[in-house]
Amino acid sequence: MPAAALTVEPDDMSGHDASMFYRHVLQTLHAAGIATLIGGAYAFRHYTGIARPTKDLDIFLRRGDIPAAAAALRREGYETEMTFPHWLAKIYSDSGADFVDVIFSSGNGIAEVDDEWFAHAQEGTVLDLPVRICPAEESIWSKAFIMERERFDGADIAHLIRAYGSRMDWERLQRRFEPHWRVLLSHLVLFGFAYPGHRDLVPAPVMHGLMDRLREETDRPPTSPEICQGSLLSREQYLIDIEEWGYRDARVMPLGNMTPRETAIWTDAIPRKDGEADPH
Repeated sequence: MPAAALTVEPDDMSGHDASMFYRHVLQTLHAAGIATLIGGAYAFRHYTGIARPTKDLDIFLRRGDIPAAAAALRREGYETEMTFPHWLAKIYSDSGADFVDVIFSSGNGIAEVDDEWFAHAQEGTVLDLPVRICPAEESIWSKAFIMERERFDGADIAHLIRAYGSRMDWERLQRRFEPHWRVLLSHLVLFGFAYPGHRDLVPAPVMHGLMDRLREETDRPPTSPEICQGSLLSREQYLIDIEEWGYRDARVMPLGNMTPRETAIWTDAIPRKDGEADPH
């Protein structure tokens, strides 16, 4: 099992200059009194012991702290950018070669960083600095909806459950997924497939409760046939449903948390191959 507090050495970063940049960003935010969490590859290693290369540092902030964080960093001479106004900002090093992702929600607008992220964070050390690590439960919540053609975070979730399932706050995890409990159930079913010898890491009452909900829902007539929730899983693969087939986008208010402008910006940023048509 991973240690309670992880130390990430500078060699795990992309180089000395990047390490100094990341350290200074964290120190600047700390001096400004802005609470931060470390996520991404470093949080994943903290819980699972799995180390993998990463080109940047992911820090998580409350949405309301973004203006103060940006102002503090600009005073230090760093360029900041609100890359996607519904979930992601960036901080660039002086050279522009390195950057920090500042995350305050998820790409589908669901996994908003709130006070509970901080209340249940774990202590760790990154670049010799004391930090707080994103909770495993919220990490699973934010990763569970990433099901693009080029990226699927299901293996990350399986590894998190394998490493941390016995200590998981299953009640809070289930509450996070309301009303998207089917997504959680799908990952728990896959976990039992990937690790048949560790199925007991998911408490039986959790599986029974979700299966009962599935059974009850299956026995009822379908509702909301005009809605496509696939866009919560992939920003690209369900565009045809929304743009050509007339389905309502579950990301857009009042169904979801995003505005039409935010979904348009998020869609326009989809990487396209040479010669591929714009999705609009």
